[in-house]
Parts: sequence; C-alpha cells; structure tokens
Amino acid sequence: MSRRNQVLVIILLFQSFRGVMAQDPEFSQFYANPLYLNPALTGLNICPRAIGNYRNQWPGLGKAFNTYNVSYDQYVTFLHGGIGVLLTADRAGGGNLNTTVISLMYAYKFNITSRLQASGAIKAGYYQRRLVWENLTFEDMIDPQGGFILPTSEKQPDQPRIGVPDFSAGIFLAYDNLVYGGVAVDHLSQPKIGFYANNDSPLYMKFTIHAGGTINLRKNGSAEDEREFSLSPNVLYQQQFKYHQLNIGLYLTIDPFVGGVWYRHSFENPDAIIPMLGIHYKNLQVGYSYDFTISNLKGASGGAHEVSASWQFPCSEKRRHIRAIKCPRF
Repeated sequence: MSRRNQVLVIILLFQSFRGVMAQDPEFSQFYANPLYLNPALTGLNICPRAIGNYRNQWPGLGKAFNTYNVSYDQYVTFLHGGIGVLLTADRAGGGNLNTTVISLMYAYKFNITSRLQASGAIKAGYYQRRLVWENLTFEDMIDPQGGFILPTSEKQPDQPRIGVPDFSAGIFLAYDNLVYGGVAVDHLSQPKIGFYANNDSPLYMKFTIHAGGTINLRKNGSAEDEREFSLSPNVLYQQQFKYHQLNIGLYLTIDPFVGGVWYRHSFENPDAIIPMLGIHYKNLQVGYSYDFTISNLKGASGGAHEVSASWQFPCSEKRRHIRAIKCPRF
C-alpha cells in the first residue's frame, strides 16, 4: 500500500470509530442477500436455503473494507412463517476496526387476497464492534524521514470493544409475482456504540424501501416447462442519518443466466455504475458484480468486487396455502 493510501485508510478509520461516518455495510446484489435487505424476505422461497456473500470495497486502498455474510432461512408450516439466522462480519483497515452481528428473525406470512401476499417480520440480534488500537497508525505518527516512528497524541479509547442488542423490523408485499415491494427499518433502538465515555455515537436507524416488477418476454405465456425470459426493473432507497442513497436497476433473465446493471446515486454526488452477471444450475446460484466508482474517489478506490452464492435445499412439494414469492435472484 502506498503512503498516500495508508493515510487515506487511517483518516477513514479515525472518522469511523469517532462516530462521524458510522453506517452499515452495503451490498450491491440486494436480493442475493435477502435477510440483510429486509427481514420480511425470510422464508420467501419456502424451501430451506443457505446463502454466502462477500464484498471487497475499495481494494485500491489496500484492505479498506471487507464484508462477509452467511445466512440460512426456511418456511416452517406450524409457525405460519419463515425463520432465519444471519451472521455479518465487517473488517475495515485490514482488520483494525471489526464489526460482527448475529441476528435471528421471524417473518409471518399470510394471504391478503388470492393474488396478494404479505409478510411482516421482526429481527433481534447482537451487535459487536471492536477497535484494535495497538495496530493503528495516525497521521501525526508519520515522520517524512523515518516513517511511522513518532508517538501519537490521539487519546486511547475508554472501551475498545462494544456489544449491544439490536432490533429491526420489515414488511413485504407481492402481487401475483408481477410486482412487489417492501420496507425495512434497522436499529430501532439506536444503540450506543461509541468507544469513548463522553461519546455516545448512536447506531442510527436505517430505512430501506425497495420495489420492482417482472415483465415476461415470452410471447406464448409463462408455461412452467419453459425457461424464464424476463425483464425486472427495480428501485431501492436507503437512508441512515445524513446518508441518502438511491439505486435504480434492471435485470434481464435468460434462464439459466441473469444479467443486470444498477446506478447508485448518493444524493450528494453520483456514486457508481454496477454491472452484474449470475448463473443458476439446479439448486445452486452464483453471482458476481463490480462497482465502477464514478465519484471523486474513482482514481484511488478501485471500485468494489462482490460475490454471492446460494444453495436451495429440496423440500416436500405438499400443497401449501402460502406460495413461494418470486423475486430477483441477485
């Protein structure tokens, strides 16, 4: 990592653990990470599924942000809803600022009409944030002649490890597998995550609104024995404290391949163009996307790589009063 990039990472980390930029990690393949997007999507596919996600953001800065997600969910008939577990691990600055969250969720599913389905969910988790202070180097430690040899004037945190309970909720609606949408609110209690005694640094609530639809491109209808050929326009809006983000995208599915492109705008400035390609074979699906940064960071960040993989376990084909809801795969 170059000296310039080291200084950039140091500044980002320092702002983050001071609470100035505290916000959730984000993923570009929203629907390939459904439990993270909205807990109301838990058990959406009825059959059990396991999902893994990895995101490497700003690799040009050298291990700036690496985020890992693992989840499992399924529909449970006697509970009339889906249950799931989600583990998120975010490593910033080569592992010097670490966030780990484990959550359990339940989504109650019901039919409003024969064509309109709904899901309402709650999520409860444990949020842990840890700062490896002894590994940090700050700008005032840089000696132009000898390197990182000077002591820092920065005050050591009072508590370098924070652990707090965390709660979220969400709703989701789908009409005849043609249009769908949902709302999720994360960090309902806004727990305090500051490392310093005089700095509460709340984990601000995050609001997510997402919606989309499916357009069948086959002239002879949607026979079950035919491969899918469809377009799916989608929009997603997120807000956390002063950070606003709008995402507009389109998926094209030519079974077994899925391609898509998204535009992300952070309101203050354009952020990224995100192409995506995925494939599914039997019970397995794999996707890859890349964020082409178009903001002022484009010369140094290196964009973001993201990979997703999921496995759908087979389950009984018994007739249920709740059907699987079809959403984009990625």
